[in-house]
Amino acid sequence: MSTVHAGWPRDGHEHVFLGGDHRRNETRTWLVIALTSAMMVAEIVAGTVFGSMALVADGWHMATHAAAMLIAALAYLYARRNAHNPRFTFGTGKMGDLAAFASAIVLALIAMAIAWESLLRLRAPVQIDFNQALAVATLGLLVNLASAWLLREDHHHDHGRHHHGAGHPHAHAGDDDRHGHDHHATGVRDNNLRAAYLHVLADALTSVLAIAALLGARAYGWLWLDPAMGIVGALVIARWSWGLIRNAGAVLLDYVPSGENLPDEIRLAVETRTDRITDLHVWQLGPGHHGAIIALASAEPRPPSFYREKLSRIHELSHVTIEVEPAAA
Repeated sequence: MSTVHAGWPRDGHEHVFLGGDHRRNETRTWLVIALTSAMMVAEIVAGTVFGSMALVADGWHMATHAAAMLIAALAYLYARRNAHNPRFTFGTGKMGDLAAFASAIVLALIAMAIAWESLLRLRAPVQIDFNQALAVATLGLLVNLASAWLLREDHHHDHGRHHHGAGHPHAHAGDDDRHGHDHHATGVRDNNLRAAYLHVLADALTSVLAIAALLGARAYGWLWLDPAMGIVGALVIARWSWGLIRNAGAVLLDYVPSGENLPDEIRLAVETRTDRITDLHVWQLGPGHHGAIIALASAEPRPPSFYREKLSRIHELSHVTIEVEPAAA
């Protein structure tokens, strides 16, 4: 029986499965936090000096917004600093999905808070200073649009990558090829960035709905429109939150989505009349990186490098363990 298995760094081999845009996304997240924090301080100071409770309230709202995005930024930082830590057996590529799951929970709580506050205001409407509230909502919207632009996902694809990049499954211990696999996948969804982007988008949505409600209330005296729009916004944010919980949770639980055809690609690449896969496990290691454990039964067993070469065209595979056994007569 021939086996290809993972080794520790002492075997000349590391497990770094960060997304190709990890550094860029980390930098942009910190920039958005800085922008939001500056806006927060300006609103709280201005509101205190000029006696505007609307400005003060929005300033503290910005503070919770920045704190939520801090989860994403710290996850990027931790994953990068511990990328070469051998205690993380398959690297720190999933750190972003863990942070995204936490952020999605926070987003759901925000949606619940908005809905509750809106219901209270429907029961007991409050007087609104329309001009001041519109100015604050417009200013908040501009900051959120700038933040959303910084956190946008660039959908570019680099299939060439590194010469021994993510598309080159690796042999270890049972093979002479001992290069490390410090790959950076590009053109894939980063759930951590998605979480930060949704926080910004949620804030922008509430600003847009607030502006529409304030204009309607000022023109027609419909005070109920403001809390009604709040409930609409809460429902939309809750839906975004659920989608993020589902996507990030699937990665954390090594769930293979129904639309994922990587297992089928592996079978097509490896199986022949004499070679049959008896056990196959595929999971995500990080953005654009997947691992696979393949057990083969072969009537004509070949060395692991033979099957590794067959899998080299599958760019998403970054770490492969292959076990080959003679097929029963």
